[in-house]
Amino acid sequence: MPTFNEEKEEREVAKLHHKEEEDSARMIAGRFGMTYADLSIIPVNVDALTIVREDDAREAELAVIQKIGKKLDIAIHNPENKSAKAVLERLAADRYVYDLMLVSKTSLAKAWAFYAVAHRRAGAITGEVDVSTERIASFRAAVKGIPDIAKLLTNLAEKRTTDILEIIIAGSLETDASDIHLEPQADHVRLRYRLDGVLNDVADIPSASYKYLTSRVKLISEMKLNIQTRGQDGRFTIKADNVEIEVRASVLPGPYGENIVLRILNPKNIAVGFKDLGMQPWIQEQMAKELAKPNGMIMTTGPTGSGKTTTLYAFIREVHKPGTKIITLEDPIEYHIAGIEQTQIHAESGYDFPSGLRSILRQDPDVILVGEMRDFETAHTAMNAALTGHLVFSTLHTNNAAGTIPRLIDLNIEPAIIAPAINVAMAQRLVRKVCEKCKTTAEADAATRAAIEAELALLPKGVAKPALPTPLVLPKATGCEACHNTGYKGRLGVFELILIDDTVEQLVFKKPSEVEMKQAMHAQGQITMRQDGVLKVLAGVTDFPEVERVVGET
Repeated sequence: MPTFNEEKEEREVAKLHHKEEEDSARMIAGRFGMTYADLSIIPVNVDALTIVREDDAREAELAVIQKIGKKLDIAIHNPENKSAKAVLERLAADRYVYDLMLVSKTSLAKAWAFYAVAHRRAGAITGEVDVSTERIASFRAAVKGIPDIAKLLTNLAEKRTTDILEIIIAGSLETDASDIHLEPQADHVRLRYRLDGVLNDVADIPSASYKYLTSRVKLISEMKLNIQTRGQDGRFTIKADNVEIEVRASVLPGPYGENIVLRILNPKNIAVGFKDLGMQPWIQEQMAKELAKPNGMIMTTGPTGSGKTTTLYAFIREVHKPGTKIITLEDPIEYHIAGIEQTQIHAESGYDFPSGLRSILRQDPDVILVGEMRDFETAHTAMNAALTGHLVFSTLHTNNAAGTIPRLIDLNIEPAIIAPAINVAMAQRLVRKVCEKCKTTAEADAATRAAIEAELALLPKGVAKPALPTPLVLPKATGCEACHNTGYKGRLGVFELILIDDTVEQLVFKKPSEVEMKQAMHAQGQITMRQDGVLKVLAGVTDFPEVERVVGET
């Protein structure tokens, strides 16, 4: 039949065109000294394909077709394509090694067709890939407190996985939680929010729903769905109140499933001014003088979660002037500040703290922020920067201000560099403020009064000692809807510092112990964090149990 002959002829012409295209690709491969491949006879690994996003792959005219560990096979049409070169550079930065094979456009189209399979697979597990701003806003409107979140999370079998995650995120935003913890147990999953630094139970989630929730978090955070036996980190962004909020995701294997922690990096939580940090008036005055100096180093110390980043950013805002160039070196960049040049550590690419700091110094900055001094090279370079006309802010992991100098000596920094480089060493913690809406008062018992009297007796000369009335009435946390029945709302810092004046500088040359530094700090007229906390208790800002929880006993 004529129709049959026409179809046969069309097939023959298509085969001829395909052969010509493949012959041309084979010839170009030879010209570039590359391997030629025909993807119609080579299998494509869908998981490998998704290492590069579809739109990036199409623009770069390439496809990752196989993956074994960190080794990739990449099909490419034009090795001179600028977008292809950019993709290959990103893969190399992520520590991938690859073999290139030159293919025709028809071959690439066959590989790209498998993206549809990848999207269907992801969609079957998790639904939409994006987090809906509108639905988060809708769920937030229904949340007044933690009980409302638990209520929204009932009958999860009837809800989509997208809704479950958005309810959890909406609840965290409405309660001002800093972190979301999802912790699989033997028969359920425990959901907790960190409110003002303390974890609070929110709801229990059925284990059956959790496996889909885990896959969704991994997908939107750009983690590997098929890896369940080792930790992974990722991130995604949500929008609330016309502000972009970054969410840092961490997944860790456990006995009953993968534990998930989502850290909510809300810019409003870091927008604290220098005068709002909670420093005592004389401490604030001393720090203002230090911030006005053109060079030297200001160290902040304390454990993770003690507010060091908030304090450093407040310092940065205080010294930020039109004629001042400020560059930061952070791991990671937690919050973005307009007008500041912030750089991100990427150790895999060779941009670590030591090399990053050396690069920054070539940019002629006035002020430098080094996220953390972890090793000799970073500390040595930062201190030399402080000695050569730069104002340097950094952090160190020690328990108190007096431990700063001994810790730097442990890092093998010479006292001859430490003494002239550091202007001030400061330690801090965060205490919760008693909720103003439900705050009550109660008479202090004998033990509490004695503990407060003991701290006041140790105050250094020059610090006014408040007279304790009888009876001694102190703030007491109660609990209401506004503070989610915790009794506390918001936090502020308790601080201690030591100025590296001439007397302390002479002491540094003797490689002092922490005890000797504490004595020097007291002689200088500086209070301890615990004493700062006690003064805030007497001022009615926080309560004594909170100070003991955070700072501990003398």
